[in-house]
Amino acid sequence: MKKKEKRPEMDLNCKLRLLAVQDTVDILGGKWKIRILNTLRLGSRHFMDLQRQVDGIGSKMLSSELKGLEINGLVKRTVYDTRPVTVEYELTPYGTTLKNLIEEMEKWGTQHRQRMFKPDQEKAV
Repeated sequence: MKKKEKRPEMDLNCKLRLLAVQDTVDILGGKWKIRILNTLRLGSRHFMDLQRQVDGIGSKMLSSELKGLEINGLVKRTVYDTRPVTVEYELTPYGTTLKNLIEEMEKWGTQHRQRMFKPDQEKAV
């Protein structure tokens, strides 16, 4: 019977990198957050406009996701004293730092979609 080889322990740098990725997933993960941020990347939006543009999201879920994004400093909420009250959301300067990440996700998603819809023999390449 073979003796099991001991795996080398993960070094601190690797642990920190994995932690950083996990932090990103925790903040941006889920079905809606990237879609909301991507919409706000095009400019500020009123709550109802966001709800219409992020297809399928309900008002409670949108409100909850926006709160989380606001807590993390990615989105700014502005309330206007109108009748009825108007609420507008926009990316903060910190939120705009996600621009490159979202663009890279868009590129990868486009390539992946093209790859998945090619005939099977072309996928293996």
